[in-house]
Amino acid sequence: VQLQASGGGLVQAGGSLRLSCAASGSIFIINDMGWYRQGPGKQRELVAVITSNGITKYADSAKGRFTISRDNVKKMVYLQMSSLKPEDTAVYYCNADLYYRGDDGKTRRNDYWGQGTLVTVSS
Repeated sequence: VQLQASGGGLVQAGGSLRLSCAASGSIFIINDMGWYRQGPGKQRELVAVITSNGITKYADSAKGRFTISRDNVKKMVYLQMSSLKPEDTAVYYCNADLYYRGDDGKTRRNDYWGQGTLVTVSS
């Protein structure tokens, strides 16, 4: 199982970016999917999460500016970010709670992280 995040980059304050994350492997079911971020000198924090049936939850800092969505068929989660601020600068990580087939053929559940994608917002 692997999560691959993409879409980060350099953007000016007020601009927009769309992050994508693709899950691959012997996956049966994906429960919650989410985005977290870790800014310079800070701890990793939740940005947004979405359940398998589309219920969303946002950090206060993301409300009204970011939108999380997912495509269950493609096993992807997205984060549309707008009105970006310099304080949004961080490495953004996707996360998924999922059931998969283990090497022993048994169904297992685990929490997976993508490799992170850097978002830099210039003032």
